[in-house]
Amino acid sequence: MDIEAYLAERSSQVNRYLDEVVPPASESPTRLHAAMRHLLFPGGKRLRPALAFAGCEACGSPAEVALPAAAAVELVHTYSLIHDDLPCMDDDDERRDRPTVHVSFGEAVALLAGDALLAEAFEVLASAPSDVEPERRLGVLREVANTAGSRHLVGGQVDDLAFRTGDAAAIESIHRRKSAALIATSVWAGACLGGADPALLERLRSFAEGVGVAFQIADDLLDQEGEEPCSLLRVLDPEQARLRAEELLDGALSLIEDLGERGEPLRELARYAVRRDR
Repeated sequence: MDIEAYLAERSSQVNRYLDEVVPPASESPTRLHAAMRHLLFPGGKRLRPALAFAGCEACGSPAEVALPAAAAVELVHTYSLIHDDLPCMDDDDERRDRPTVHVSFGEAVALLAGDALLAEAFEVLASAPSDVEPERRLGVLREVANTAGSRHLVGGQVDDLAFRTGDAAAIESIHRRKSAALIATSVWAGACLGGADPALLERLRSFAEGVGVAFQIADDLLDQEGEEPCSLLRVLDPEQARLRAEELLDGALSLIEDLGERGEPLRELARYAVRRDR
């Protein structure tokens, strides 16, 4: 399959939906709503929404069923980027080839814009199609909330900020709670809305966690600098890191070998995530 075409199609799909649900910049308070949209549009490749759609398709359901999950994970992802860029966190001045939100709108508004995007994610999930079973809608809400909280994204960021030295296992532990957690939730949430049974849901979670850690290793390799304290390149040379990423990818792909053609988008997205060029 043409993975770039797939990403473009799914990106367009989720962008239209996000544009409808996120308040326009013309709505009061205009500065806040402009800040919320600053990093959301234009977005990146929309990898996490694409994974949510692919998780749904892997269950044999139409991709559109996963639209609320796809939008929610992108809203959570964008919120996390806005907060990670703040001076009290990673203190970055540029994101996606434009000034970061706090540079353009100030720290206070950036903080509040992130808060508002996170709240928007749960509103979107609560508005999932009525033909999805209530138990599944509640399950996705719970999963996204858990991922965004202290056991995953927030807790991982706390440990990332405090990290000074450690071995590969310690670094991967942080990556599993940050990059991998949201990637795993993207696939899980899409599959849950798509009707996956509990056994398949857990298998897809394991698949996506492996892909998520490998994805972060790929980011470290693309940077090549290893300047961040919590980079695998602090403890492994580039070839060792590359081999570890491929090992994780191979293990992940082995978990979905039996999904046949309906699992192909997931397989190709996994390969793309780990072997992509910047």
